[in-house]
Amino acid sequence: MPSSKKFSSKKRRLELRNELCRLPVPTVLRQALHELTLPTRGRGLYEFTRDVAAWISRNGFQHGLVTLHLRHTSASLLIQENADPDVRADLERFFARLVPDGDLLFVHTCEGDDDMPAHVRTALTTVNLSIPVSHGRLALGTWQGIYLWEHRRAPHSRKVAVHFVGE
Repeated sequence: MPSSKKFSSKKRRLELRNELCRLPVPTVLRQALHELTLPTRGRGLYEFTRDVAAWISRNGFQHGLVTLHLRHTSASLLIQENADPDVRADLERFFARLVPDGDLLFVHTCEGDDDMPAHVRTALTTVNLSIPVSHGRLALGTWQGIYLWEHRRAPHSRKVAVHFVGE
């Protein structure tokens, strides 16, 4: 009797090992952090899609998620049409009407009459974006680009933290 139990136990171990061999190989997730410095010439939209795509390509990332975080409170990030510059000009005109520089409503004017309006514009938009990466490419639509939107009139040097998680 004891020898048949041994055989049964050994047989079961072989069956389990064979089952494990048939399981898919687990994917190793990678993680990377990078910082982009984007100079601006003052208020406006600055596309930097190519910078993010080049970083993804250089690192050989295939599938995952890239997150962008702007480390400032008077500029923002957005995904917007990159074909017709009229779209960007229209956005600027709309926000100029919505949150005008020099509005007497604002008390915070330490850095000029465009200071508080820039903060409000940032609050109405966003400083974070997440974009899927598929087959080594940003999963953006045909006419979509990634933009830094500078809300101040003076030139600045803006920092964007770029984080990837995936394979």
